[in-house]
Amino acid sequence: MVLHLTDDLNATKDAWAAAGIKLPAFDTADVRANTAEHPYWVHFGAGNLFRAVHAAIAQDLIEAGETKSGVIVAETFDADIVDEAYKPFDDRCLQVVLKSDGSVDNRLIASVAAAYGVRNHEDAAWEGLAKVFRNPELQFTTVTITEKGYALTDPAGDILPWIEPEVENGPESAVSAMGAITALLLERFKAGAYPIAMVSTDNFSQNGDRFGAAIKQFAELWKEKGFVGQDFLDYLNDESKVTFPLSMIDRITPNPAESVAEQLAKDGFGDTQIIHTAKRTNVAPFANTEETWYLVVEDKFPNGRPALEKAGVYVADRATVNDADEMKVTTCLNPLHTALATFGMLLGYPSMSATIADPDLKKLVERLGYVEGLPVVTDPKIFSPKEFLRQVIEVRVPNPNIPDTPARISTDTSQKIPVRYGVTIKKYVEDPSKDLGSLTAIPLVIAGWLRLLLGENGVATNDKGENVALSPDPRLKDLQEKLAPLSLGGDLAKADDVIKPILADTTIFGTDLNTTPLAAKVLDYFKQFAAGTGSVHAVLEKALA
Repeated sequence: MVLHLTDDLNATKDAWAAAGIKLPAFDTADVRANTAEHPYWVHFGAGNLFRAVHAAIAQDLIEAGETKSGVIVAETFDADIVDEAYKPFDDRCLQVVLKSDGSVDNRLIASVAAAYGVRNHEDAAWEGLAKVFRNPELQFTTVTITEKGYALTDPAGDILPWIEPEVENGPESAVSAMGAITALLLERFKAGAYPIAMVSTDNFSQNGDRFGAAIKQFAELWKEKGFVGQDFLDYLNDESKVTFPLSMIDRITPNPAESVAEQLAKDGFGDTQIIHTAKRTNVAPFANTEETWYLVVEDKFPNGRPALEKAGVYVADRATVNDADEMKVTTCLNPLHTALATFGMLLGYPSMSATIADPDLKKLVERLGYVEGLPVVTDPKIFSPKEFLRQVIEVRVPNPNIPDTPARISTDTSQKIPVRYGVTIKKYVEDPSKDLGSLTAIPLVIAGWLRLLLGENGVATNDKGENVALSPDPRLKDLQEKLAPLSLGGDLAKADDVIKPILADTTIFGTDLNTTPLAAKVLDYFKQFAAGTGSVHAVLEKALA
């Protein structure tokens, strides 16, 4: 028997058990009916991370008896995700947990009570969401829209071209993530100024503060145009009404893998097609993810919340969340990921597990984490940074069952560097007891990244001399143009003149690196990496000796 997500689960439960797939321990129809009357949670961002973390938490809360309602998901960037990966499968999905010991846990997730793809304000999706936001019982919203989804302006401070029409035409035109969410908060305000927590669960530091600033900026722009009054701004700024808690989230959740799809098909699961939407989102009726996960959230919920702790969430004060987030994002995971991805692209490795199997790259991230990062990390005390780091290096990234790639991790690297390396650099600059000149791994990574960008039109050359398509990055075109006078194996006499203006860019590095000893190291490593093919290992071995 071939199993499908749209099956009558009661009638086929024995077949699901035989396939090793755990079914939800609740009546899905009852959950949907209850959610329609008593919504408590809306999530924006219908991609893979939501299915691996948030939807699973929502299911755990139902099964723990904490709530009778499910989670409502909305998608603003790519509404095709909802049309192609949710609706045909009754909004259900399969969570595939790939363990480092080679075993797999499969679980049918049915906690999504409704899914809305937002395209405009005239369709049923918008009205469905607006109705939910008008409901006084709605307790909180979470988002996973990636860091660039929070931007309203470009580096020069000008309103982004896709945001400008929403500013000029008002709330009824807003379909971007920040615009739509601000418009929905306006609906909640008009309905009774009901309280709500707006929780960013995106993977960057101070995410809640950034979320709140973007929403308030959007509202301020509308106020200037006469679309909203000061009373709406007052509502957004009143923490007894609206809060923007900080959070730290961590679960490696790569794009759906063909290898996983093939194994599921062998086990009798029929919904294994990998979907590529017109906007190049990769999604499937299943989400493959790792076993280890963390979600730490600031306990700031003015309209109440279920006992999230019963679903494995850490709920803590602001300082603890901030420390946990900074630990992960600036020291114990994200910097290591970017380092491995950068050199993985240069060396042509197909997976993240293959990168850390390279002794030189493992030595690089060990130095990056243990030697350069841990001395300036703050211990959140709810778990050990050193143990967290050990799990990353010894268990999580080496997991061959996680089909993650350097190309995926390399996306938007220019946006990640200020936090993943800039924060540590700044700590060394500000602490007279620390020797900034002792840093080796960080300038190696920066130099490796600049070497990776050598090329044009989004294409570069790897260490073997082969063409490699670079991952999307909003600064890619600009940086490749600046690096254009340099080439792999070419004349590097002008390297200082080309590289130094880039190192001065505080929007990338958080600090003008030319004012630090790191600039000379970056330039030296870059020249060695760019001297010709087959140079990467030799440079790493010498630098890390």
